[in-house]
Amino acid sequence: MALVILNPGSYPLGQFDGYDAITNTIKGGEVGTITGVALGNSVDKSAYDSNGADGYVGNPARRPVITTTLASGVRPLFLLDEGVANYGTILGTVVGGTVGLVSTGGAVLGPSTATGSGKITCWDKEGLYAVTLDAVDTTAATGLVPTNTTLAIGDPLYATTAGLLTPRLASSFESGKVLGRFIEFTTNRSLVTTPQYLVSALNSPSGSPSSVQQLAFTQAMFYFSPTVG
Repeated sequence: MALVILNPGSYPLGQFDGYDAITNTIKGGEVGTITGVALGNSVDKSAYDSNGADGYVGNPARRPVITTTLASGVRPLFLLDEGVANYGTILGTVVGGTVGLVSTGGAVLGPSTATGSGKITCWDKEGLYAVTLDAVDTTAATGLVPTNTTLAIGDPLYATTAGLLTPRLASSFESGKVLGRFIEFTTNRSLVTTPQYLVSALNSPSGSPSSVQQLAFTQAMFYFSPTVG
């Protein structure tokens, strides 16, 4: 449900509107790109500061939006930093919803730029990132998951046509396009709330060492390198 920023390269991009069909479905950590939609709020809604009235090429004239639908040859490529549920710190509620789309109701608000503005935060620089395991290729034996016993440190990562990171070359949106390198599976490493595996079994209600909780991986760490692979 989130992209985890570890050691990124400089600052992200944050000025592009999200394509309506995917904006409120992004979990965080998907691979996205820029595409064009025809001008006019009847086609794809946006705020007026999101290039909603701009557009200089094509017939009809089109404006840029961010999408997770990938096809061979699309560039540039980004890691999308959003989330639709339990994303980061809960700050309160939004009266309304995504600007240009919803005018009534309320939603839990974390630091998701898309919730309030409709814009997608895009990380395009090389660097170290992690993505939670619900927002990747979750195929048990071959996906980007701990149950894939063939996955090795340094293995190349690709993206599916839906923008999900995967170690499977056959599932890549573009043959041979490496987006990064797998490093390891990790937890969030936070000790603010003591994880179960650090609680002593001898002090547990059972008092049995066999009741020690195993380490539960929550995310995949990788080096993102969309330009050079």
